[in-house]
Amino acid sequence: MELFLECLSPSGSTALVYVWVYVGSKNNCATRNPNIIKFCVAQLNKRRAALKSSFQVSREYRKQKQSRSVSVAKRTPAPPQRRRPRPQAQTPAQRPVTMMSLLGRPDVDAGEVFTNFNQNITSLAVATSGGYSLYSLGSVDSTLDKIYHTKSDELFLIERLFESSLVAIVSQRAPRKLKVCHFKKQSEICNYSYANTILAVKLNRERLIVCLEESLYIHNIQDMKVVHTIRDTPCNPQGLCALSSSSDHCYLAYPGSVTAGEVQIFDAIHLHAKTMIPAHDTPLAALAFSPSGTEIATASERGTVIRVFSSQDGSRLFELRRGLKRCVSIVSLSFSTCAEYLVSSSNTETVHIFRLDRTATETADNHAGKQTSDDWMGYSFFRFLGRTVTSYLPTQVTDVFSQGRAFASVTLPEAGVRRMCAIATIQKQLRLLIASQDGYLYVYSIPAVEGAECQLIKRHDLRLEDHYAMDIKGLNSGVSIGGAAGVPPSGASGAGGSGGGGGDAKAAPAADKPGGSYASAVKGDEPAGPSSSSSA
Repeated sequence: MELFLECLSPSGSTALVYVWVYVGSKNNCATRNPNIIKFCVAQLNKRRAALKSSFQVSREYRKQKQSRSVSVAKRTPAPPQRRRPRPQAQTPAQRPVTMMSLLGRPDVDAGEVFTNFNQNITSLAVATSGGYSLYSLGSVDSTLDKIYHTKSDELFLIERLFESSLVAIVSQRAPRKLKVCHFKKQSEICNYSYANTILAVKLNRERLIVCLEESLYIHNIQDMKVVHTIRDTPCNPQGLCALSSSSDHCYLAYPGSVTAGEVQIFDAIHLHAKTMIPAHDTPLAALAFSPSGTEIATASERGTVIRVFSSQDGSRLFELRRGLKRCVSIVSLSFSTCAEYLVSSSNTETVHIFRLDRTATETADNHAGKQTSDDWMGYSFFRFLGRTVTSYLPTQVTDVFSQGRAFASVTLPEAGVRRMCAIATIQKQLRLLIASQDGYLYVYSIPAVEGAECQLIKRHDLRLEDHYAMDIKGLNSGVSIGGAAGVPPSGASGAGGSGGGGGDAKAAPAADKPGGSYASAVKGDEPAGPSSSSSA
């Protein structure tokens, strides 16, 4: 029997590795004759040596060609450059105030549309320079129902808590201040100020996380008190972090290194470090928890491989390959609500959907356990042969063999546009939702067969209209409705560990009684009236 294995060479091309295996009768079985395996390995080593020599020859040729081009460039005189006039220095009042100047984030530009899905993909929040809107996704196949719209300061962060009336917003005018609002009553519940720019905000029914460049603040969402602060984290200018939407496994994930793709898992309920996962060789670019919180998907700055780990013990569950040749910047990872699919978007025009086939591994293990010693042509022999052959191959080649490919993909009209992706169940049908920064929401159907194309169902325009605007009471005032600004909350010293309490977070919380308007907003019940300033 002849086997041809397609291997990835160091130069990026593919090569065929020839393996000859003799499979005779039952008495001459390869599993009973180790000489056959030795012969296969010898043949493989010969092919490997030949490929290595050819790689060295091609590498030397490229070096010589590059040196010749450099020498020619040195002999060619450079054209004279014109001196440009030195621009006059601008005063602070003359400098334009943009989102990038406020945040220092290269991934966010002024004038973009900020889009974000809620935790269970039932609502979409859209923020622009004119305000923000909330949309319901229940009938997104045909219409996009607008729940709420208001004029406000230009926002760059907005998070809604499930289907409740609670939203957390950060404006460009005050990038260090977090405002928690009750949008149904058009009131501000409380606000918190921090020492540095807020880069990310995450919510679930137990915790609210505020991510700064070198620290993380953990709030109890029932009363908004700071219960813990993780200080001196690795520099995180992109505000990369993830919070599980599950209350049973309420985990927080953030980068553990600036040079490698380490993921720190923190238990946000019991306030202690859970585990550290060495996910990638290069720094992290994207993180996402599964709906149950037991799995976490990671991607590095290289963007070619996406891995799924267990958030409880750090074991690797899946390894998915997005591409071979082109390194991209992955900006969005999201599990489907059924946790069977994983979608990723990048700075390219392609969106990839991966299917997490958990039954394949269980079936293979069950099948291997049922094999007998007489089943010489069955699963056991080829599994043993595969392990033996791949043990002599480079690690990069064996990783390519074990990585899963995209189940389906979507090609969008334009590259370089930041997009947020999600997979939701809309009217008992799986739908791929793509919200882009240019102001459009794309709705695609997901095929049932691997390799089929996703069909575009609808494209919605998310650009806001001014005649739908409503003002939020107290949104732009210097004093929040809950009380005087700058007063730290009681009991904000937090727990011990890597950081104390919220000493740097100044707040004006609403002191609701149990069962009051704030608790009702968190639970998603019909809200009561706004809290009065006298109760603070």
